[in-house]
Amino acid sequence: MSATQSTPVRAGASAVPYGHVIGSEKWRGTQLAHFLQGKVKLVFEDGLGLVDFHMSNRACVLYISESDLVSGNAFKRRLVRFRKASNLKGVVIAERTRISDQYFPPVQNFVVLELGMALLPVTSQSEAAQLIFHLVQERSREGGSNPFISKKRCHLSEASILQTVQRIPGVGRVKALQLLQYFPSIQQLSNASLRDLEAVVGRGIANNIHLFFTET
Repeated sequence: MSATQSTPVRAGASAVPYGHVIGSEKWRGTQLAHFLQGKVKLVFEDGLGLVDFHMSNRACVLYISESDLVSGNAFKRRLVRFRKASNLKGVVIAERTRISDQYFPPVQNFVVLELGMALLPVTSQSEAAQLIFHLVQERSREGGSNPFISKKRCHLSEASILQTVQRIPGVGRVKALQLLQYFPSIQQLSNASLRDLEAVVGRGIANNIHLFFTET
């Protein structure tokens, strides 16, 4: 039985010093590891289970590559197992490239709407390394609090949520920003009553929002 089967998430890996990242051994020698080294203290370990990178204060990254997106839904099972097996703060990074772009919208719905996790798209492993470095810096500046639920949210997480809300028919950027002022998370927006939604954006768009979440 493989490590990912026997140990979905290795509990001890969450105790990571600030400025450090523990990476799964499978990433050793990759471009992503190369770009990360020198920016953070990167240490490789076996047996991280479903997680690709652990950061400080129980935060971790699950990486979806271009080939993962194109080849099928195996990555979805991994994310679901992570959510069920762990109380770690998971961030999903996905390679949204010219090849995988058509597969990205349903993945965005699945990760953000169904699992309630932050989804951050990148175009390359180099960009992913910059993103992971940014997340490490955010956590250090905020003293270890969760940047995705703190009062001063991580701008990258906000961008991911904003993109998702803009996919609702009739909701452009202005309406999306307006909605997120009243319903700051996808969960709150999806659970909002028609009456509450109408008070913010009117009946027509409120109906669109309701249909979007009930039919997704």
